[in-house]
Amino acid sequence: MHYSESRRRFLKTGSTVAVAACICPRGQTAESRLPLRKSLKHGMIKGVKSIARKFSLAKEAGFDGIEFDGPVPAGDIAQIKEASAASGLVVPGLVAGAAGRMMGLDDESERKTGIERFSQALHDAKALGGNTVLLYPGIVNEKYQYDFVYERLQKSIAQLIPVSRETGVKIACENVWNNIFVSPLEARDFVDSFNSPQVGWYFDVGNVVRFGWPEQWIRILGDRILKLDIKEYSRKLQNDEGLWKGFKAKLGEGSVDWAEVMKAVREIKYRGGWGSAEVAGGDLTRLKDIAQRMDRVFAM
Repeated sequence: MHYSESRRRFLKTGSTVAVAACICPRGQTAESRLPLRKSLKHGMIKGVKSIARKFSLAKEAGFDGIEFDGPVPAGDIAQIKEASAASGLVVPGLVAGAAGRMMGLDDESERKTGIERFSQALHDAKALGGNTVLLYPGIVNEKYQYDFVYERLQKSIAQLIPVSRETGVKIACENVWNNIFVSPLEARDFVDSFNSPQVGWYFDVGNVVRFGWPEQWIRILGDRILKLDIKEYSRKLQNDEGLWKGFKAKLGEGSVDWAEVMKAVREIKYRGGWGSAEVAGGDLTRLKDIAQRMDRVFAM
C-alpha cells in the first residue's frame, strides 16, 4: 500500500477518536477488543524537566504510563514513585538499551558491566511496579561477528534469568536495527533457547517494515511477545528520501497495515496490556496527537 493510500485510509478511519473507538471492523465486537493502555518513552516529553511535570503532561495528553531508562538514577526512584502515585500513571517497565548492547561486545569486562547494569534495571523496575525491562540485543557489524554476538547474548541473558525470577520482572528483547534477529523465526528460536518464561520479546511494529511485515512477526512470535512498541514506517519515504526517513511518517500514515497488525494481536491473545509509543516527541499538542493516533490504531 502506498503512503498516500494509507494516509487517506487512516484519516478517514480516524476523523475523530470517539468515532474510531466505537467502530469494530472486520467482524470485531466490542467484547473481542483487547484492552490496551498507552505508554510512551520519557524522553519524548519535551519542554519540561521535572519528573512530576513529565507525568502531569503525559496524563493531560491522554497516556496511561511512562517508561524510563534503566538503571534509574538512585535519586530519581522516589520522585518517580511519588509522581506516579499523584498522577495515577504507572511505570509499565524500563528500557536498558546501553546495557543490552554491551552484552554482545568482545571485552568480557564490558559484558560483565552490561549484565550488572541490566540486573540493576530489573530491581529498579520492580521498585517502580514495572514488569519488563527492554533489552537491545547487542550489535552486529564488520567488527562484531553475528554468531559470536548471538552466543554472548545467550550466555549473558542466562545469567540474568535468576534475577528476573527473583524480581518477577521479565527480560524483553527487542527487534532493533542492529543487524541481528532480522527474521521472526530466529527471534522465536532465540527466546525458546532459554526454556524460561522469564525471557520474551518486546515487539517493535515499525522496526520490521524495512524488511518484513509486522503481522507475520506477531503471529510467529505469539505469546512470546511481552510488550509492544508502537511506531510507523513508510517504504515510500525510505525509497524517496533515504532509509532512516521512513520513520518520519506519522502514525497511521505509513506502510504499516494497522488493521492487520491489530487482527494479529487479537489472534495471539496478547496479554501484555500495553502499547508504548516510540516516536519523535514534543510538547503537549504533539503528545496529544500521538495519543489520539494510538487510540485510532488500537480501535482497528
